[in-house]
Amino acid sequence: GYEVRNSFFKGCIAPKDITHIRQQGEPREKCLVFEGFMDYLSFLTLRMKNCPTMPDLDRQDYVILNSTVNVPKAIDVLYPYERIHCMLDNDKAGYEATRAIELEYSYRVRDFSDNYRGYSDLNDYLCGRKQEQKNSTSQAQEIKQETGQRAAPRQKRGRGI
Repeated sequence: GYEVRNSFFKGCIAPKDITHIRQQGEPREKCLVFEGFMDYLSFLTLRMKNCPTMPDLDRQDYVILNSTVNVPKAIDVLYPYERIHCMLDNDKAGYEATRAIELEYSYRVRDFSDNYRGYSDLNDYLCGRKQEQKNSTSQAQEIKQETGQRAAPRQKRGRGI
């Protein structure tokens, strides 16, 4: 299948599937998981920007889900990796997809969405487009509570003495 996108259209030419990018040579221990290819490209851009002399883009493999409904297709692909880093969206679908991968591989999975908290996804973080205040705090806390993730402590109100 193909992901098709321009300024007027975002869609898919079936079949919709995951994209697994494997490095040549020895098998890698780490795999980064992205919800969409724009987040993957944003990661590459951020890595090149932050580490221009040694971005180390080939030290890990990558899985792009192309939709959170494809998590079951990724489960078998992720089996050989010792470390699985999820960089999924900061929404209910992203949290649930991360939880599904954690249920399968527990301690091997790390949720990196906190690194761009306040943004919908890695691409919005790169572009500097913050979520609305309501979405980034209360909704994210509700979702994390629903999915069993520890919620951030509530801010105390009133005067500090």
